[in-house]
This record gives sequence, C-alpha cells and structure tokens, in this order.
Amino acid sequence: MAGLLAWAAASAMIAPVATVHADEAQPLRLCADPTNLPFSSDSPSQPGFYVEIAQALAQALGRPIAYDWYKSYFGKRTVRVTLLGKQCDAMIGLPRSEDFMGPAVIFSAPFAKEGYALVAAKGQAVGGIAGLRAKRVAVQFASTPQNLLAGRDDVQMVTVLSPEEGMQALDQGKADVAFIWGPVAGWLNKTTYNDRYQIELTEGEGLSWDAAIGFAKTSTELRDRVDAVLPQLQRTIGELAVKYGLPGGEPIRFGAGAAAPAETTTGMGSGGQTGVQVTEIGNVAASEVKGDAAAPAAEAVGTGKEIFNGTCAHCHGPDAIQSERKIDLRLLRHRYGDDMRQTFWTTVHEGRPSKGMPAWKEVFTDDQFDNIYSFLLTVQSESND
Repeated sequence: MAGLLAWAAASAMIAPVATVHADEAQPLRLCADPTNLPFSSDSPSQPGFYVEIAQALAQALGRPIAYDWYKSYFGKRTVRVTLLGKQCDAMIGLPRSEDFMGPAVIFSAPFAKEGYALVAAKGQAVGGIAGLRAKRVAVQFASTPQNLLAGRDDVQMVTVLSPEEGMQALDQGKADVAFIWGPVAGWLNKTTYNDRYQIELTEGEGLSWDAAIGFAKTSTELRDRVDAVLPQLQRTIGELAVKYGLPGGEPIRFGAGAAAPAETTTGMGSGGQTGVQVTEIGNVAASEVKGDAAAPAAEAVGTGKEIFNGTCAHCHGPDAIQSERKIDLRLLRHRYGDDMRQTFWTTVHEGRPSKGMPAWKEVFTDDQFDNIYSFLLTVQSESND
C-alpha cells in the first residue's frame, strides 16, 4: 500500500499529455516478470521499480494499465514471446542498444543507467581495480566482473551463482568485496542487510548500459508519445530508484577488458564476455552432426547460433567465447571426444542444477538442440589460450 500511495502522490503532479488519442481508453499493456524485485512483482504492495514507472507512465498518457506476467529468465526469448508476440505494448528495462534485437525492437530515450557494482563494508571504499588487490572478491558466475578479473593473480575470486549469494559471502566473511549486479545488491542492502554496506557503481564495456523502454518496431507512435512524457517523470523515477535501493552516485570507470552484455532483459544482469570473433564456418573441418560425417549445414549453424546467443550466451559467452575453462563450450570435443554429442544432449535436456545449469527440455525442441549443437561444432578447439 505504501508503494501505491507513493506512486499516487508523485503521479498526481504529472499532467496528462494534452493531445487526445483514439486508443486512450485502451490499457497500456506492460510485459513484466511477476517475481523479479527490485524491478517487478505482481504484488500490489510492492510492485517494483519498473512497474511503478509504468504506472506513472500510464497515468501521464491518460490510460489504464494491464499486465502480461512472464518469467524473464529466458532473456530474448521472453521478448519474442511477449512483446514481439503482441501480448503487450511495452517492456521496461531493456538495454538501449541496436545490438539488442534491433530492428525488431525499438527503444525510448534512456531513463536510468544500470550495471555492476562494488559492495563493501562502509568506510572501505574500493575506488577501482587497484582497490581489489589482495582481496577476496565475490563475482557472479560467467559475469563480466569474473571475466575482467580472471587474468589477475593479485585478486582471489570467490565465485557465486547470484547477487544474493554474493551478498551472503560478504556478510559471512567469505569475501571482502562483492562485485555483483548493482540493482539487486542495492535492494538486498536496503531490505535484508539494514543498509550496512556501501555500494559503488561501475561503468565500462560490459559493466553498465542505459536502460530504456522497448517496443515492437511497429509501435513508433506509442514510443514517441512515451518519449514526450518521460521528461516529466524524471523526478518520480529518481524517487523510485531510492525507494527500491538502486545505487546512485558517480560510477567508477573500468578500462577495456570485457564486451557489452549479450543478454540483458527486464533488469537481469548478464555476463558480458570478451568479443573475439568466431572461426569462419568455411574454415572449419568436417564434423559429425546427428552421427553423419558431414560439415554442419550453414542454415542449421546460423539458427543454432541465434538460439545460443539469445539464451546460452548469458553464461557461456556470446558466440561461445568464454574465458572460464570450466564453462568454455569450445572445449567440448577436447574434453569428451566421441562422447561429445551424448554429453551435450544429456546436459541440455536434464541440466546440471548443482552447477547452475537448468534443464532446457521443456523450452526447446530436439531440432533446436540439433541446431545449437551444429553451431558448437564450428567453434571447437583444443585450447582457449
């Protein structure tokens, strides 16, 4: 209730746009994750940063609001099913980049900057890469910070699977610093840890990006109307950021060392990886596909690459480029030899939950798995050095 009252008080000061449109009686349909705080929730008492922005936006446009709840875990697939599937009109919190599903998705002006952050006890500001020397640093599995620190011998990494685990490692004395997804770190610091940690935002390639509102490419009129009212909402958005604990302040700049995130959607921080080019398909030796000794068909490889970069790149790196050997899928043949295909097939179907790998058998068809496998055949090597 407090969240709704805060929104109502703030939005009451926002005048609806003067122009009357024929669709004003129609709800503004928002795509959102029902369990993704601090960004979104289906709880009326704690809607989340993005949902409250959408509520204020609908108020400014003079339209009611409706929700299409869908889990954001599947990244770009979520966008395809909901936004591009015409189940909703807008999705808040997408990275404002043409590389993210452009031109199928178009974007509003940015409304916030989000990224990874350094979390430490108050009074122990890190201040940059030099401040991490000789420290135990909690980093998310397959994230940009993990890749950034992978080659440093003067930093002891403590690998965790989530920002929640990173904060726990810090709180339990297993890490001195947590280099984790900033919005979630801020939310947990506010709600679970009584604001006892200080959080320093970072910026740099793969560490931060502008958050915007995404629309289908056919929704240019709605996008333009949203852009027209966004300046009126900046104060409200700032207040909501404080309410949900999102870290602010001047970010710490990190230099080159990681590429832009391959998969970010609805507030999920992903592991951006190094931007090395994949070996040209035409230079790859003939490999087995479905038991037949033949080079993978270009169409299958292309389809598999698209699926991989839309979902699997979140952990395994865009185009399967990954600096962590244990999840480097370029080494499958090197590790498993003739058992490579069977190992792949079992893993993608059943998952490895203890290692953070979900089962995908309910998500993709066997033909799609075959296409992913065809793509992976084109990137195999004996070493990732």
